[in-house]
Amino acid sequence: NIRTFENLAGVNVEIDETPGVITLSSFDGVRREVARRAMEKLIADGRIQPARIEEVVAKSQRDVDKIIREAGEQLVYETGVTGLPSEIIDLLGRFKFRTSYGQNMIAHTLEVVNIGKVLANEIGTDVKIVKAACLLHDIGKVLTADTEGSHTQIGADILRRYKISERIIQAMESHHEEKPFTSIEGILVNVADAISGARPGARYEDYESYVKRISELENIAASFDGVEKTFALQAGREVRVIVIPQKVDDNGIVTLAHGIAKRIHDEVVYPGMVKVTVIRENRAVEVAK
Repeated sequence: NIRTFENLAGVNVEIDETPGVITLSSFDGVRREVARRAMEKLIADGRIQPARIEEVVAKSQRDVDKIIREAGEQLVYETGVTGLPSEIIDLLGRFKFRTSYGQNMIAHTLEVVNIGKVLANEIGTDVKIVKAACLLHDIGKVLTADTEGSHTQIGADILRRYKISERIIQAMESHHEEKPFTSIEGILVNVADAISGARPGARYEDYESYVKRISELENIAASFDGVEKTFALQAGREVRVIVIPQKVDDNGIVTLAHGIAKRIHDEVVYPGMVKVTVIRENRAVEVAK
């Protein structure tokens, strides 16, 4: 029965030694959701045999397809982009079950559209083209497992197949600079995508890279003369430095903060900004006897 379920749902099933725990694993978020729903129904029903498994998996697939269509329609509605074929809307709906570096793709896409819209309004370029290109810029990611090539090229091919405006396609296919920019709209899509992805906390970093970056921040600050303690805070967005008051005076903390910030700027790769706070504290202690 497990093998039948795996073959029909396209996932791996692991029965944990812990009572009541079943793990379903697959690189495809849609498959995982179909399998989860099917497994829950089979367990609740109690009739677990090949014919019933096939029936329940098929029903769960239809349910998820409906959810995907609704998610795509909601995404299109929220962005205000109109005139897209139903096949494109279905692909957009798959973003609900897809992440990129831990960032949910619907959330990322909405951010990119909103940022792109603001930028387009600011400089007076074609807002409709920017919004549509921002909405569609990652559409190739939902098919990268099945098709060779980068997600940008796959997305551009899909959009051309469904006769999407060439201005929109050209604006989206340069968002990773695989193709040269041909319009200001393409530059804005690139900028909006970069801002959304680089926002602190938006995406998961590799743990080793994260630890290495945090350590570098603390070590740079600690290398300066007169520094007693250093702490990297807020996931590396702030470095707090405590100095020895006998070695660094009030004027010296300004110079020290500037020097640490310059070293961090020159030597560490980081998203956004890193604030350097230097603290000098004098204490007077007396004991009453």
